[in-house]
Amino acid sequence: MFESLKEKLGGLRRKAQETDPAELGLSVDGAEEAPPQAEAPRLSRKERKKAVREERPMVGDRGRKIKEKALDELLWELEIALMEADVALPVVEAVKDGVREGLVGRKYDRSLNLEDVVGTALKDAVRNVLSLNEFDFDAWIAERERPVKIMFVGINGTGKTTAIAKIARRLMDQERSVVLAAGDTFRAGAIEQLGVHADRLGVKMIKHQAGGDPAAVAFDAVEHARAKRRDVVLLDTAGRMQTNSNLIDEMKKLKRVAKPDMILFVGDSLAGNDAVEQARVFDEAVGIDAVMLTKIDADSRGGAALSIAHTVGKPIAFVSNGQEYHQIVKFSVDWMVDRLFSD
Repeated sequence: MFESLKEKLGGLRRKAQETDPAELGLSVDGAEEAPPQAEAPRLSRKERKKAVREERPMVGDRGRKIKEKALDELLWELEIALMEADVALPVVEAVKDGVREGLVGRKYDRSLNLEDVVGTALKDAVRNVLSLNEFDFDAWIAERERPVKIMFVGINGTGKTTAIAKIARRLMDQERSVVLAAGDTFRAGAIEQLGVHADRLGVKMIKHQAGGDPAAVAFDAVEHARAKRRDVVLLDTAGRMQTNSNLIDEMKKLKRVAKPDMILFVGDSLAGNDAVEQARVFDEAVGIDAVMLTKIDADSRGGAALSIAHTVGKPIAFVSNGQEYHQIVKFSVDWMVDRLFSD
């Protein structure tokens, strides 16, 4: 996955490796460097990778010095690569600033090459962006008073109903009891679709007739969970465009009645910056607490995953990487970085 972004970043690192140091403005401070005969031997690619894995210092006080002017061309190409991968502009700037801060005026180990230095700086910058809002869903669930109420929001076509079923199955695998609430009463098909998942999972679903009041469905589901001592209520809502003010008002009413512990925005990773904008508008309207990105297995760019937590300021709880119930991954920074930069 993320082949496009990986390819572009890999090309940037290769360009850095192949460029003559003099063209980049790299200099050697003779007063601080060892004599030529004492220069450390060049490492093989395998040895360099081992050094990186062992977190061997790559940038320090000795070796080739990187000047600020030398990075301008590389940072420009990095900006283009990230924007073509549908990464939001504020995130592009954050990554560029991270690379610049990590390299400008520093020196790198003469036994390594610029490819390793630039690649490590990119990883560190991306990791810093993604680390802004880390979130442990399992720990959060364990700390909440029962029943925990989670309200799902998002537009049509993002895979919201399937996302609810996946989280339900994940909670059941952790021996937690679940109630589904068919709060999308605008489409009869939505109630039926959620019902199919409820039957497959063997869980109770609270529903009303199509066209009914979603807030009433939410109220009944929460009361049922309390009476039966269920652990979690997963509340579906009507998929709606974030610009539909009437339906947004309906969602606000549902929130007042259900008093959810979490509002989870479900976004399509293929939508790129559109998903970021959708999350922003939903957050302004009802306040989202976390994000689940679907169709991550088909996302060759990776822009939404890299952008949404930073731009909206909300953590990514899960990513969905297929249609099966088990194809859900609790998001982690390491998971994302490994996939962005794996060979």
